[in-house]
Amino acid sequence: MPYPRFVLALAGCWLALQPSITHAQARSTAQLLPPADTARLTLPEAEQRFVANNLQVLAQTYNITTAEALARQARLIDNPTVVLEQNAINRTINREHFGPGSPGQVAVQATQLFSLAGRRRAAGRAQQQNAVVEQFNLEDLVRNLRFQLRSTYYDLFFQQQTLKVYEAEVDSLGRNISKYQAQYDKGNIALKEVIRLKAFLFSLQGERQSILAIIAQEQSDLHILLRDPAPTEYRPVVDLARTRALNLSEFTEAQLADTAAATRADVKARRAAVVQQNLNLKYQQKLAAPDLAVGYVYDKAGSYINDYHAFTLGMAVPVFNRNQGNIQAVKAQIAGNNFLVEQQQLTVRAEVFQAYELARRSDALFQSTDRDTTPFARLMEGIEKSYAKRVISVVEYLDFYESYKNNLVQLNSLRSGRVRAFEQLNFVVGKPIFRAE
Repeated sequence: MPYPRFVLALAGCWLALQPSITHAQARSTAQLLPPADTARLTLPEAEQRFVANNLQVLAQTYNITTAEALARQARLIDNPTVVLEQNAINRTINREHFGPGSPGQVAVQATQLFSLAGRRRAAGRAQQQNAVVEQFNLEDLVRNLRFQLRSTYYDLFFQQQTLKVYEAEVDSLGRNISKYQAQYDKGNIALKEVIRLKAFLFSLQGERQSILAIIAQEQSDLHILLRDPAPTEYRPVVDLARTRALNLSEFTEAQLADTAAATRADVKARRAAVVQQNLNLKYQQKLAAPDLAVGYVYDKAGSYINDYHAFTLGMAVPVFNRNQGNIQAVKAQIAGNNFLVEQQQLTVRAEVFQAYELARRSDALFQSTDRDTTPFARLMEGIEKSYAKRVISVVEYLDFYESYKNNLVQLNSLRSGRVRAFEQLNFVVGKPIFRAE
């Protein structure tokens, strides 16, 4: 295939400046780099480590603990109030007015506040429902992060498979360049052929670096999800036969939409929030009932008689403030959140229909594609021999090379896109129905 002139010029400059660099020397230089530690990783193992170690999941569990603690706090009875009064300063300053046997003045007041109409119980129930909401928020967080984990896992596998294609082509083309460089040095072939070969190798190496950058990012994402600080290079283990067996025939769109509406944690969280607001409404209504303050007073010498004892009752009179503003506000919030629940249910169904259609199309394209690469491999062997015998030109040789590479790369991309489409469907349904592990 033709290449831009600036690429050929760049390759020519490279050839002129570094004629002594051969493919063997490049490989020997690469072998000096220390290999990264690699570890095989299955998807069930990754999911187990994710649930046990992910920092976001662990942090969300403390939100549940916080809500449960606040629920316990809301049920606690108010502490009694005790006030002690004694004229110690007066006795010190005005000693001449107090005889040796004078008892002085002492007063004690104790008050206990009682919540009426079951207010503490209502507050505890409303706070306890917050813990239920946080539990569903945790499940939704796990759903989102699990989708990220599974998608990254499969994407990493197929990117590593694509990298193998580039590694094989770079290695093969590098060996050929070394041979044709030697032929050029002997004057047997033209310089332009070597330049074209090196330009194509330069292009392959650039594409390979892009793949390596993607792999590095996915490795980083996987380490973060698994909370693994070690510089380990993961090697996902995927059974391609099981990925090929994925199909939609067992479920209809309507079945999956109903399943999502019943199991999605974000829908459950919305519903639980409405329940919590209804409980909060009951609590606000009970706040309209005033608290009852019950007390006891003892006054030794400060009342109309010595050793005065009294029993007290106190209550706010609900004339102006009956908590009507807060009650009205909570009612409005309940009405608004009922619409949000309905909106979320519609969103879930739309997401399921869209993901189902995407998975159907990806699967149909995959099933209709010829996935046998053996003829291409045999053809490339013949192309290598034909070019060595000068039966085909360097342009035809590189064109076949490019076509072979594109076929393998697009096949991996098709496999990856199909698996991701099924994972997207798992995600929107809310549970892993389609599994290839």
